[in-house]
Amino acid sequence: MGEQQSESACVGCGARRMFLQQAVTATAALAGLSLLGPARVLSALEPRRERGPVKYALPAADGVSIDAANEIILCRNAGEVYAFALSCPHQNTALKVMPKNAGFQCPRHKSKYQPNGTFVSGRATRNMDRLQITRDGATISVDPDIVFESDTEPAKWAAAVIKA
Repeated sequence: MGEQQSESACVGCGARRMFLQQAVTATAALAGLSLLGPARVLSALEPRRERGPVKYALPAADGVSIDAANEIILCRNAGEVYAFALSCPHQNTALKVMPKNAGFQCPRHKSKYQPNGTFVSGRATRNMDRLQITRDGATISVDPDIVFESDTEPAKWAAAVIKA
């Protein structure tokens, strides 16, 4: 009976998460907020397809860009570029960027992560999920459908980074 109650309580979670992500993105864009250095909302170089990679320009400086439509966080920090799933691995809440290159935080249960996605504190039990990322010259390709979890695929998770 407890399982049925938890399942029915989360029926609208996906819709609420999408609404919150869009509201946060719109609010930040309207307010002109700087989230982590020169943070910006990303515009993909190609429209999101059902499957396959999304392409972005290589970030020129340290900072974070968020592509809410594709649920991707792109982070350049200390000469390395990472692509993360926008959702916290604990309960899929959209992560927020902490100021001054301090990393990321889940607004729901306050889990904190370093800029490279490493778990620091809070209720989450693992690092942020990294996405497959490749570089071709000044272009980065991120495949939001290929997710690496640090606890199940540690070698792939560690390799999901490119040098800027």
